[in-house]
Amino acid sequence: MTTDRAAVLAGLGAWVPPRTVTNDDLSQQFDTSDEWIRSRTGIATRHFVDPGMATSDLAVEAGARALKSAGGPAPDALVLATTTPDRPCPGTAPDVAERLGLGHIPAFDVSAVCTGFLYALATAAGLIAAGLAERVLVIGAESFSTILNPEDRTTSVIFGDGAGAVVLRAGRPEEPGALKAFDLGSDGTGVDLITVRAGGSQQRSTGLPAALEDTFFSMQGQQVFMQAVLRMSASSRTVLDQVGWSVEELDALVGHQANLRILHAVADKLKFPREKAVVNVDKVANTAGASIPLALADAAADGTLRPGQKVLLTAFGGGLTWGSVALEWPELDLA
Repeated sequence: MTTDRAAVLAGLGAWVPPRTVTNDDLSQQFDTSDEWIRSRTGIATRHFVDPGMATSDLAVEAGARALKSAGGPAPDALVLATTTPDRPCPGTAPDVAERLGLGHIPAFDVSAVCTGFLYALATAAGLIAAGLAERVLVIGAESFSTILNPEDRTTSVIFGDGAGAVVLRAGRPEEPGALKAFDLGSDGTGVDLITVRAGGSQQRSTGLPAALEDTFFSMQGQQVFMQAVLRMSASSRTVLDQVGWSVEELDALVGHQANLRILHAVADKLKFPREKAVVNVDKVANTAGASIPLALADAAADGTLRPGQKVLLTAFGGGLTWGSVALEWPELDLA
């Protein structure tokens, strides 16, 4: 493996389905209110797919925008982070690659729930470092509304659908946009904290029909909150130590947009100013594996992220999984 190659951020794009769902809309379905949802999550609106729209449709739209942003040669690999693939088998990525006109490149899915995009970034960076790819399209795409229990107020108000994507190219470690350091981890003892219990080999091998509630997403909110704050803050410190940055030097913290209280708690634990933590959860809700690239796209578009800034990405998700990445923000042409 060559050590002088680095994965450099070269393009960025995002897309959300056109259907906007407000808190007031959800209050017609659940015993809830705009005030109740905002006070607990910071969420005001989210986007849901229309009937017949799949995760691949979101991924293609975001991927096309990232490719336009990057310009240059076509990617020679595609990594798709998703918890909501079009079907259990095969992976969604090959279909996305074909629809984007990328030919017979290697394309595969990564499943790490809300940490999925950072796992996909690390995978793509590894392909580049090993000389197996020169440019990789990395997409996080989710249709989480399709796995939510329509009778569960707790989860149904939190999540939304969308996709974000980046193009990574081979470059030098000292370049702006180079992914400088990674920290990834998991803890399988928390497998049941964030889960869809039915549909896999564990349930199918019993030969028994799945209970209806087991076919939907479920989450143990209080334990997830505590684990998210603990893991994201510890992972963030690990990466900051690896690159030699102090918290005071950090310009922007882009955390997984789970809810506003978690984002603020992570910032507080790091002693980082809340106002410098990127927030778009109010507009798109928790989009799981699409969360961080959507936040990056919004922050780049509104000028929150500027070239030369020191940026830290951090996430926590089912598995349990967590991870962080550090980079200096580059000049990008936004599609």
